[in-house]
Amino acid sequence: MEGIMVIPKDDAVAFTFFIGYMAMLAASIFFFFERGRVAGKWKLSLLVSGLITFIAAVHYYYMKDYYMATGENPTSLRYIDWTLTVPLMCVEFFLLTKAAGAKLGLLWKLILASVWMLVTGYIGEAYNPEGGDATHSFVWGFLSTLGYIYILYTAWMGEVAKLAEKSNDPVVKRGVRYLAWFVLVGWAIYPIGYMCMPGGWLNTAFGWGSENVDLFYNIADAINKIGFGLVVYGIAVSSNVQKENA
Repeated sequence: MEGIMVIPKDDAVAFTFFIGYMAMLAASIFFFFERGRVAGKWKLSLLVSGLITFIAAVHYYYMKDYYMATGENPTSLRYIDWTLTVPLMCVEFFLLTKAAGAKLGLLWKLILASVWMLVTGYIGEAYNPEGGDATHSFVWGFLSTLGYIYILYTAWMGEVAKLAEKSNDPVVKRGVRYLAWFVLVGWAIYPIGYMCMPGGWLNTAFGWGSENVDLFYNIADAINKIGFGLVVYGIAVSSNVQKENA
């Protein structure tokens, strides 16, 4: 019927756009409501988690419509989402280690690294000449990876990891390690999507196209953004239990 949006039964990308939207909206509601049940020192962390999934849900609301209308990858909308949510995910590292002495300098370094990663990735993806230039894709993909490696190093061996160890709080140590795993494994899905665009290695070698880009990005967004929030929620709940049992 005219005016009714129909999801083709064989369109996995459309399916993940709708699932991603609903999942992240539901996660936002959950984090906002649960914020009132955790200790005061975790309320800001859980608020940030709710903002991350809420911002993503709003963008997915528009991205699913864009995709259904055009069948194309909503690159600009996706990077607008990431420019807001990825730095907020880095803020979580700062908030978790703040009690152990994390300074604002750490926060700004993580934010700058994430912005660098996103801006260079956007140039590589959105401004690649029509038909795909492999050199353009590689150069900007390499530059984007430098920001990712810095965040990865900071989470696993650098300042964040050292501050978590310094906290002497097993809950914080475990939480930071879980978030570091998300950066290592979950964020690694994004380069796979990047390499599916015209000129990318997976596009050139296997012919993977825009449908694979959207599929990988949608899956990665749901796993990482909801997962980050659930880790923070788990830390807050564990901290409450630990305090009650003390």
